[in-house]
Amino acid sequence: MTPSMPTEPTQRQVQLEAPFTDQKPGTSGLRKSSQQFEQPHYLESFIEASFRTLPGMKGGTLVLGGDGRYGNLRAIDVILRMGAAHGLQKVIVTTGGILSTPAASNLIRQRQAIGGIILSASHNPGGPDGDFGVKVNGANGGPTPASFTDAVYDCSKTLTGYSIVEAPAISLQAPGQHSIGEMQVEVIDGVDDFVALMRTLFDFESISALIRNDFPLAFDAMHAVTGPYAKKLLEEVLGAPAGSVRNGTPLEDFGGGHPDPNLTYAHELADLLMDGDAYQFGAACDGDGDRNMILGKRCFVNPSDSLAVLTANATLAPGYASGLAGVARSMPTSAAVDVVAKELGIKCFETPTGWKFFGNLLDAGDITLCGEESFGTGSNHVREKDGLWAVLFWLQILAKRRCSVAEIMSEHWNRYGRHYYSRHDYEAVASEGAHGLYDRLEAMLPNLIGQPFAGRTISAADNFSYTDPVDQSVTKGQGLRILLDDGSRVVLRLSGTGTKGATLRVYLESYVPTTGDLAQDPQVALGDMIQAINQLAEITERTGMERPTVIT
Repeated sequence: MTPSMPTEPTQRQVQLEAPFTDQKPGTSGLRKSSQQFEQPHYLESFIEASFRTLPGMKGGTLVLGGDGRYGNLRAIDVILRMGAAHGLQKVIVTTGGILSTPAASNLIRQRQAIGGIILSASHNPGGPDGDFGVKVNGANGGPTPASFTDAVYDCSKTLTGYSIVEAPAISLQAPGQHSIGEMQVEVIDGVDDFVALMRTLFDFESISALIRNDFPLAFDAMHAVTGPYAKKLLEEVLGAPAGSVRNGTPLEDFGGGHPDPNLTYAHELADLLMDGDAYQFGAACDGDGDRNMILGKRCFVNPSDSLAVLTANATLAPGYASGLAGVARSMPTSAAVDVVAKELGIKCFETPTGWKFFGNLLDAGDITLCGEESFGTGSNHVREKDGLWAVLFWLQILAKRRCSVAEIMSEHWNRYGRHYYSRHDYEAVASEGAHGLYDRLEAMLPNLIGQPFAGRTISAADNFSYTDPVDQSVTKGQGLRILLDDGSRVVLRLSGTGTKGATLRVYLESYVPTTGDLAQDPQVALGDMIQAINQLAEITERTGMERPTVIT
């Protein structure tokens, strides 16, 4: 541990000429371009509004870190000095400022902190011309609810100034104890606590025996936050050969890449597994480490199917050996897990998109596992989705069942049927065009019922709303649903996680029972529905795009 001498800071109040009016957080915090965050006072304004809103600041403990993108270290220095000005007793920060989102959630819960600040724009590109983000998590380790983010936004619009102290920057190169005035700053290794948590959930001996017995794997950290975690877990602890973790050094611009673990942006890994025979297992995680993509030899695991497989095989992992209380999925996620939950006799909940909606169910003990089609899965061990946790869970299943990923998927579909599923993303669409398309389709919904669609009949059409079963809060406007008479469906949403234009997401799902054709290409199986929604919503005409940017 490296101590530093206490510094006597000078506190000052910085006046703003005018408040910022564009600091409304989305479901994953405030995301803007790096250039916007570099405007004078922009970061400080949002932190000031957050600190004024977060309960327990005076004398409290805060967890702080990020995914290593451009702006991470500067933001940590600013937040430390503002935390001292606001009376925090302690801030726990990690070496290099590197802290994955699930590891942050664990630290908040473990250290009984008032919350945490995670510096990330998740899967968005980084660098001076990329994006930056700030997310505040609550004392339960999960994303703060809308009531908190709304209050932060309201506060930011009326700010006249912010408090900060002048003090030398604290070195984050090694673990150590430091202070800024009365506030303690504890720099820790951000990996150790996470590895210890994973040991309580999985049988490392059986996973290690699998990996060491001619089971070549490839993990792509995408030059993002999970590199140090994956190297420690997969190579050092579990015995994968050196080099199994690719792109394992976090870089400010993610090596010029797009840290989104899907078949488009992680195509090098996908090519290794889908076109070759050198590897048995492949996985990737995103910028802040909460998303995952799972691959087997010539086999891609759809995220919706992944949640269903983990649910069906949960008791193979020691941490879940006693069974599951229930499961939950976001509304756009396929109903594959619903079929498994029904057979297991456990509850299954359908929530809006956004991990915060799982938080109440987890805290109430109603669910154990949860997941989203956007490559996010998790459990009650933290209050965030957890990419490396999902990778270890898959390795645990493979270690116990001693078969391939493709065999696991085939056996699963033969038992439960297959939900053919795909998501088409149209990225960076002109905002006016995207909203015009969406608003037009929403206005059409009441008149669609009973109309033909892709050889089927529309049985229901609505804009999804959700009543939380724990606190009875109501969330409306969560996605346009076109439900068909055979159980198939199409969902359209506009994403709020990008910073350039709008992203239109189209979700398509069709269920085939165990007696049907379970070996089709999803794009072929869904072809008639793809064509029908393109025509109905006038996607090509209104977006100007002949094909989606990303197909999952």
